Amino acid sequence: MIRPRKVFAQHWLKSEKALDAIIQAAECTQSDGFANAKGERILEIGPGTGILTRRLLPLVQSLVAVEIDRDLCELLAKQLGKTENFLLLQGDFLTLDLPSHLVAFPNFQKPNKVVANIPYNITGPIIEKLLGTIANPNPEPFDSIVLLVQKEVAERLYAKPGSKAFGALSVRVQYLAECELICTVPAAAFHPPPKVDSAVVRLCPRKIEIAALDPRRLENFLKLGFGAKRKMLRNNLQSVIERDRLIHLLEQLKINPQARAEDLSVQQWVILANELGVKSEE
Repeated sequence: MIRPRKVFAQHWLKSEKALDAIIQAAECTQSDGFANAKGERILEIGPGTGILTRRLLPLVQSLVAVEIDRDLCELLAKQLGKTENFLLLQGDFLTLDLPSHLVAFPNFQKPNKVVANIPYNITGPIIEKLLGTIANPNPEPFDSIVLLVQKEVAERLYAKPGSKAFGALSVRVQYLAECELICTVPAAAFHPPPKVDSAVVRLCPRKIEIAALDPRRLENFLKLGFGAKRKMLRNNLQSVIERDRLIHLLEQLKINPQARAEDLSVQQWVILANELGVKSEE
């Protein structure tokens, strides 16, 4: 039996309840075989020992699994290598050029959903690669992304304006996708148990309602605005706009001049950055 390796932040999920929740969130339905499946083409990042993979394979048209651990790849290849709708790629997902690797496999191109229990130490970079950034959204977005992540990170992803968990990460992700909490997963659901609880979240990329005219400016404002969350926004942004002008603009946008960064919605952040850009050019 292969033991979890700390270097890859490996924790094997063993809870059937959590697995059921992930499958349901991915909206993969039972079929009479993969050839008659609904048509979902799944990307799984870090399949580990394959406990989630085995549950998914009978429900989907195809599944591409990316695993960095060579020993696990050998195990998965031995156990699932002959499954027709399964393709295993060994490598680091963050540096892997997935489309170019899939050119040689016509039946596995363009996965439309992501379902994964990802390493917690690289959650941010993985989400950024899947969704893109404010400046460069993924040009071919997935239909949905279902991830098992650290509970604290999940709370930041789906946080609402005005809550303590709402921060720059919330704005960056919610600018690109609808975020939903599916369920929480206790540490005891894993082997070995991590030091934190986890949660299943679903991200559904969406059409951007109000686009940032200057994404770099918005990113800079987010960094400054959330840099000192206890301070009012008019104090955090005074290095880029004169305080009285900012107060006047906040009032024009019907935002409380005493608002803090977490009080603004995603749309208000975008509008504020756009308006500040216009004002600075006048």
